[in-house]
Amino acid sequence: MSKPDALLVDVAALVESGRSNQMPLTVVAGGAVITGRLAPEAVWRQRVSEVLADSARLTGFSSLFTTPTPGEGPPTHLHFHVARILQGTVGIPETGGMYRVAIEDVSAWTMGDFSYSDH
Repeated sequence: MSKPDALLVDVAALVESGRSNQMPLTVVAGGAVITGRLAPEAVWRQRVSEVLADSARLTGFSSLFTTPTPGEGPPTHLHFHVARILQGTVGIPETGGMYRVAIEDVSAWTMGDFSYSDH
């Protein structure tokens, strides 16, 4: 998408303005379907930092995610948590992951997240 969808930017801005991490969203980006809940960037960064800090091999990367980002202008990225990439009837990873998606790369989206099963 050459120009980000203004309505999606507004949704992301509303998530950023609060500290809620409960907004369910599904997007198509680069041909992949990603479904999960949006979180404000600061919340997302904190959680990623915690996960990295808990890893003996990746703890050095943790500090990259604790640096505050300038909050100027409209959001440019969506920050998903408890998210999965849908492939057939399976969500990857099973436990949900942390994804950052550029809004300009979103070609389609819908409110809500998709359920899936391993059957």
